[in-house]
Amino acid sequence: MSTITETIENSSKKVRRLWGLMNPCHLCPRMCKINRLEGQIGKCGVGIEPLISSAGPHFGEESVLVGKGGSAAIFFAGCNLGCLFCQNYQISHHKEGQKVSIEKLAQMMLDLKEQGCENINLVTPSHFSAACAAAIELAQKDGLELPIIFNSSGYDSIETLGLLDGLIDIYMPDMKYAEPSISLELSGVGNYPRVNQWAVKWMHQQLGDLQIKDGIATKGLLIRHLVLPNNLSGSFEIINYLAEQISPNTAINVMDQYNPCFRADEHSLLNRKPTTEEIEKVKNYALEKGLRLID
Repeated sequence: MSTITETIENSSKKVRRLWGLMNPCHLCPRMCKINRLEGQIGKCGVGIEPLISSAGPHFGEESVLVGKGGSAAIFFAGCNLGCLFCQNYQISHHKEGQKVSIEKLAQMMLDLKEQGCENINLVTPSHFSAACAAAIELAQKDGLELPIIFNSSGYDSIETLGLLDGLIDIYMPDMKYAEPSISLELSGVGNYPRVNQWAVKWMHQQLGDLQIKDGIATKGLLIRHLVLPNNLSGSFEIINYLAEQISPNTAINVMDQYNPCFRADEHSLLNRKPTTEEIEKVKNYALEKGLRLID
């Protein structure tokens, strides 16, 4: 088994550059500027080795990702956000998972391909972008040809996204907020809306609108937007941005499954589910603006 250093030294130039972004770490927009390569821990709460919570065929994703074989969801522990209402707080906040080598991560991808999965779905990968890129390269050398999905919070660095160009087939970022004061209060980062918009624009420039063949997504941008109660997520502003600044053909999943989790009950505007009316207004507005609703 190669050491991480040996693996990275034998990787492509772009992977080596991604790895270098962790000393000092500015792999994501948190810009912690600590040296993760020497074991320091940033806001994401993890080191350099991938920390995997689970990996397997997932049939609860969007229908265009699931198909017959399911989406091969690899859940990474830790996160570069700090959402009060995190639905996966055991993974993201408590960092429940197992460290694996880059070679092991690559083998997971190949094993999931053999199980008949439609794609490789990297869930919350931003803080492990360098390790993911190295593993993708290794797996592709061994015959992996499935679409690779970068399923992120949408709080992503343009520099990192630029180095991922050519390795990712489908970007599936969240667009969580339109208002900086809300993103600061609920997720701990006041610049989320601005950074998120830049990242989404960059993702679309790389891959374009979502392409679907025989009912399965193959390439492009798919937005996830979770409707929060009391319009805390700024749904209508986000839809306007997508329709006017990205593409009127943007694919979006308007997600209706918000449920008060983690510390949501501490916030008077978050401690309930959105109403059916709140959700339908967002979906109808997306349709009015010409966006493609994906379920």
